[in-house]
Amino acid sequence: MIAAPDRTPLTRAFFDRPVLEVAPDLLGRVLVRNTPEGPIELRLTEVEAYAGPDDPGSHAYRSRTVRNDVMFGPPGHAYVYFTYGMWHCLNLVCGPEGTASGVLLRAGEIIKGAELARKRRLSARNDKELAKGPARLATALDVDRALDGTDVCASPGSPLAILTGTPTPRDQVKSGPRTGVAGEGGLHPWRYWTVNDPTVSPYRPHTPRRRST
Repeated sequence: MIAAPDRTPLTRAFFDRPVLEVAPDLLGRVLVRNTPEGPIELRLTEVEAYAGPDDPGSHAYRSRTVRNDVMFGPPGHAYVYFTYGMWHCLNLVCGPEGTASGVLLRAGEIIKGAELARKRRLSARNDKELAKGPARLATALDVDRALDGTDVCASPGSPLAILTGTPTPRDQVKSGPRTGVAGEGGLHPWRYWTVNDPTVSPYRPHTPRRRST
């Protein structure tokens, strides 16, 4: 008999570590999103690490701004950003306060509340696609900028919380280049995923956006 996932919230100390330690350790953890319609729970299967001012691919690489301010705060909080004028993406802040590192949540399996996620992801062909990619994940979980700065180490009843779950064994974790990151930052093998999991998104290298004429 398979044991039920541990529903103890992850501690602040879990996130107060180097981002390259936290990122692979997030696989298998359970993200809880409490919406007005009910809870949605997701088992993390793919994440991506960003190392703040030392990482050309990070939003915090150049300076602290209104947009990325949460990244410089205490660990264990959500950093939500809006991209391409269409999508939100959800990150979890790591490391000591001021280091501005974080983990982008790229994909996961909806294990509770799939009926709620389906209402937000009408284009998904099946449940494996509900949160297959960072924008899809945020859409399925009804995540937007209103949740920026949320403490994910709070009780499971808060808008966003992350539980211990069942950590993915390290022999089932792979790593490779980050998706869609330009320049030298794209070469870092800081994307981590669960081997052979159908909810993991496909790798795509950075493609420069064509300018309109």
